[in-house]
Amino acid sequence: MSAKSTLNKAIFIPNDERLLAAVQVKRRTKKKIPFLATGGPGDYTTFICLSVTNKKPAQVFLTKVKQFEGSSSFVRRSQWTISQLRQVNGIDSVRDCPEFDLIFENGSDQWTAGSAGEKCVFVQVLHHTCQRFIPERKPEFINCPSKLLGGNSILHEAADSVSSAVQKASQALNERGERLGRVEEKTGEMMNSAQHFADTAHKLAMKHKC
Repeated sequence: MSAKSTLNKAIFIPNDERLLAAVQVKRRTKKKIPFLATGGPGDYTTFICLSVTNKKPAQVFLTKVKQFEGSSSFVRRSQWTISQLRQVNGIDSVRDCPEFDLIFENGSDQWTAGSAGEKCVFVQVLHHTCQRFIPERKPEFINCPSKLLGGNSILHEAADSVSSAVQKASQALNERGERLGRVEEKTGEMMNSAQHFADTAHKLAMKHKC
């Protein structure tokens, strides 16, 4: 089971939410946090998760989830509504990189994703979700490659691939239909020729008898 499926089952489904995207991250700048606030000693893995409630009107959340070393369970640490998000900084608008910043109305975090690809998918889904669920005062997306914010995006490329496959299948069916139509036309012509030959032969036979 993937990390996203495990997170969804452990954290979000019990709260009647659906996980849209998740990215494993590490802080680029370490915060000084009191021992009691960490939830326990030891190393841990951090995930930033994007989820939506199943109940209408839908609410969208960004949630920080931790998994401590040696534990199979996840702990929900912090949560923000998507309307509290003010800016997403992709750090580099030219090349794909794993770093990104999330700026909220009451603070900010600087993250490095497990890979540039994971970060790109998360930012793209986040942007799409903001466009869909925030009617006004949408967060600003800066220093992000254009492919993540529209145009030739990953999602659009996938949709284009599906559309292309459908078009090819439709074209193949049309070509097949045209071939069948030509076969039926040829068959009809052959039947007409055979009937004409039979009629001619019959007339000749009648003349011969006479």
